[in-house]
Amino acid sequence: MIERYSREKMKKIWELDSKFKYYLDVELAVCKAYNMSGKISDEALNEIISKAAFSVERIDEIEKEVRHDLIAFLTNVNENVGENSRFIHMGLTSSDVIDTALALQMRDAGKIILEDIDNLISTLKEKAKEHKKTICIGRSHGVHAEPMTFGVKICGWIDLFERNKRNFEKALEEACVGQISGPVGTYSNISPEIEKKACSLLNLKSAKFSTQVIARDIHAQYIQALALIACVIEQVAVELRHLQRTEVLEVEEGFSTGQKGSSAMPHKKNPISGENLSGLARVVRSNSIAAMENIPLWHERDISHSSVERIIFPDSTILIDYMLSRLENTIKNLVVHKDNMLKNTNLFGGIVFSQKVLLKLCSKGMLREDAYKLVQRNALDAFNNHSSFINNLLQDTDVVKILNESEIKDCFNIEDYLNNIDEIYKRFDI
Repeated sequence: MIERYSREKMKKIWELDSKFKYYLDVELAVCKAYNMSGKISDEALNEIISKAAFSVERIDEIEKEVRHDLIAFLTNVNENVGENSRFIHMGLTSSDVIDTALALQMRDAGKIILEDIDNLISTLKEKAKEHKKTICIGRSHGVHAEPMTFGVKICGWIDLFERNKRNFEKALEEACVGQISGPVGTYSNISPEIEKKACSLLNLKSAKFSTQVIARDIHAQYIQALALIACVIEQVAVELRHLQRTEVLEVEEGFSTGQKGSSAMPHKKNPISGENLSGLARVVRSNSIAAMENIPLWHERDISHSSVERIIFPDSTILIDYMLSRLENTIKNLVVHKDNMLKNTNLFGGIVFSQKVLLKLCSKGMLREDAYKLVQRNALDAFNNHSSFINNLLQDTDVVKILNESEIKDCFNIEDYLNNIDEIYKRFDI
């Protein structure tokens, strides 16, 4: 229910009724700023505030004739306000309203996304705490490297989301700017003081400079920050998908009673959540390209960006809201197979302990190059012939001349790999 409520809130921000409500908020803020400057009387302002209203149906009807949604909106509001409507949109141009309203939408959408990230980080920390000592194998190039713990792996994910939260916060702060500067941004028919007061009433900063539109690199930075969030969501999703492969089977997505994985094969349990998230990440990344394409506009302003933004802002924010909630739910319901993690770690008789053996031989005075060849010889035999690495070492005369049985077995003590985990966890306040 919480996830659904979050998505409904995000969706509502981008609905037509909400868009025009944001437009109205901007127009009324400017009227209030004029009132504070003595250019609109208290009586006129109160009447404007009490009567200002719109109907999406009426706006659509007017737009069919005027072919301009902002003018259609103003016409409808003016119909309701009457004589004092002459004060509405005084000295403004369309982009003053549209860009400032978009900043409000971006801000409100951003608040939901930040809350989503916080919820996900909290869930990841709980899971990391649970699996702090759960041994698993670390992999490089997809190949077994050295033992680690599943909790440490999750700490890496926490790091990703904490960093990208900070990145998004910076982009959101940059995006929270409005403009009330008139045609080509020269304040020809409106005072910069009105802009300052109106933006303050809306809890926005005034743009340092606007060319009738707010510079689109600001918007591209916001969408790029969302694209980075999508990328790190996919990084986690891809990891979980790999770990659910049948021959690995270290984790599984939760599988509910009555759920079916395949129309043909009843045994199937597929990582559908991870696959969905990987696919959706491609959409958000693609939108970041469109946002960058929006940056170069003709002269002081054109509207080539407008049609693009009507798609990429609702789509990207709604998708990221959904993706973060979906990943959080996946993590909460994740099935962790500790026994398979340990079994995979010990494949080929502990082949992944090779560096410990290498270092032990070097500590006894053997040259590293010679020690490497000796350890590799036994490791590759275990790998190629499905034998046991530790048994190979115990039977290798060149090894036992230098290391006794106890010293060899001591290299396979998995607790050695957990010595500094507490230090890693401290960095994440877990």
